[in-house]
Amino acid sequence: MNEAMDDKKPTPKKSALGRGLGALLQDSPQKTKNETLIPSHPVAGIYDISLSDIQVNPFQPRTHFDKTALEELAESIKVQGIIQPITVRKLAEGEYQLISGERRFQASKMAGLEKIPAYVRTANDQQMLEMALIENIQRENLNALEIAHSYQRLLAECNLKQEELGDRVGKNRTTVNNYLRLLKLPPDIQAGLRDNRISMGHARALINVDSIDKQLAIFKKVLAEDLSVRKVEELVKSLNQENEEKTERQEPALDPLKKYELGKIQQRLANHFGTKVHLKSDAKSKGEIKIPFHSSEDLNRILEILEII
Repeated sequence: MNEAMDDKKPTPKKSALGRGLGALLQDSPQKTKNETLIPSHPVAGIYDISLSDIQVNPFQPRTHFDKTALEELAESIKVQGIIQPITVRKLAEGEYQLISGERRFQASKMAGLEKIPAYVRTANDQQMLEMALIENIQRENLNALEIAHSYQRLLAECNLKQEELGDRVGKNRTTVNNYLRLLKLPPDIQAGLRDNRISMGHARALINVDSIDKQLAIFKKVLAEDLSVRKVEELVKSLNQENEEKTERQEPALDPLKKYELGKIQQRLANHFGTKVHLKSDAKSKGEIKIPFHSSEDLNRILEILEII
């Protein structure tokens, strides 16, 4: 009798998952024909869960969902069903919280589904935030501003450094920093980037304009004349050159004796570093020293002289 009952036990079902978030999940139990197996304390696995039992993700990095795209996804779900399960964590019996897959979750509601296939896993709040952010960053349809906000949240709320963040998302530090700089733009330009009225290339060019008023003026010109990224870069470069020339014209002339002394210091620095040095100072004794280098070896040589390495 017992042997007969043992023969009827469902065998575990292997889930063919790819790398990334899915790689963290274990094998899922096989469901019987008439019921969904959701143990009181489930290990990671795939289950059919009622949509009414799932709470939305409070850490959701996406703030904007295209209504038309959602409707198209809902129509696809009516025909094809859910191809890729969502991911949730169990809070209590019959109570789950979304980790990733909110578009599929919302579209399934629109499609009139009662249940949805979901990976169930355990995660604390910080792990959940990190998984949700990284999972969303890796999606191709995430816009540049959403990626920038996600990077910022990973740095601030998950206590990651930029190097660690780059490793997690597969980007170098320069790329991460370029996205973070977008958050310094005024709200109108950020909204234009979010709504795909301008590209990240346009936004990166506008960052180099030192005045918000000028940034907004160029932004409006981009929209009105449909300017290319290259055209905006040329416009910004020309504007910055004009500003530098204007600043130089406004600066009072240096005292001849002071100018002579600066020339001598500049020559001494050039002799010391074995390369041409640019020394600049204004009438208030504020200025800068520029030491050009021509290769990584030349830079290391200068750093050794400065006793930095």
